[in-house]
Amino acid sequence: MTETVSLSRTQAWLESLRPRTLPLAFASIVVGTALAYWQGMFDPLVALLALLTAGLLQILSNLANDYGDAVKGSDKPDRIGPLRGMQKGVITATQMKRALVVTVILICLSGLALVRVACHTMTDFVGFLALGALSIVAAITYTVGNRPYGYMGLGDLSVLIFFGWLSVIGSWYLQAHTLIGAIILPATASGLLAAAVLNINNLRDIDSDRMNGKNTLAVRLGPVMARRYHVALLMGSLLCLAVFNLLWLQSAWGWLFVLAAPLLVKQARYVLSEQEPVAMRPMLERTVKGALLVNLLFALGVVLSRVPF
Repeated sequence: MTETVSLSRTQAWLESLRPRTLPLAFASIVVGTALAYWQGMFDPLVALLALLTAGLLQILSNLANDYGDAVKGSDKPDRIGPLRGMQKGVITATQMKRALVVTVILICLSGLALVRVACHTMTDFVGFLALGALSIVAAITYTVGNRPYGYMGLGDLSVLIFFGWLSVIGSWYLQAHTLIGAIILPATASGLLAAAVLNINNLRDIDSDRMNGKNTLAVRLGPVMARRYHVALLMGSLLCLAVFNLLWLQSAWGWLFVLAAPLLVKQARYVLSEQEPVAMRPMLERTVKGALLVNLLFALGVVLSRVPF
């Protein structure tokens, strides 16, 4: 009996940690690192610490999301998406709070090590500490607190900022120690792809979210416009990468990401044609894989564009 309970608790924690979401968090760091390599500024230790910190922030966001939705009663048995540990009653609120505290401590340790190694000036050190603190607050307050911004339709903007602009530009800057305007394009592409993952999740749960007062952007837009918005996110990411390659990278290798374009087009057509929320269930994993493939192919193309043959 004890072994069964232990196994169920282990499974519940894995469901709440959501390890399958980590590759997408890592992808934006990989893109930023590839861009730093393109400029001859690759630092493996900084890249490794950035990956660790990004992964921990993603875990914090996942745990806080489960805690906030469970406390507010947003995730109920009638939702299409899977119930997590707290919703199933396997993980208590106290245990989840402890997990959140431990994760925040680990993020602080990893983040401090990152800025200590990477930052060369006090201004950069203080600035990135502030950005790290803001990232922690954003990860927690998505669903936790009296006015969680995820319940006001601001989750997509947050994903664009933190999983696009901050992750890509931040990992670039910590290695290259300079800013160039061109980096905003691949950073925006990564953010749009991450927002597409969030949007497909919200499209799946649009009915239950509406009934439970969780006004995601999908709820605010409605099912038709939210589907068109999803297509715009996918196609916008490809456009950003294409413009970057045309104007700055200017390499045949830079078009590697186009190999994933048919996959995104197929996803876009499916989302537009399937009107039932339950039809979005298999699309979440496919959107994650598509976004990951685009990011990795682009990063590979950037690296190969600098390698002499």
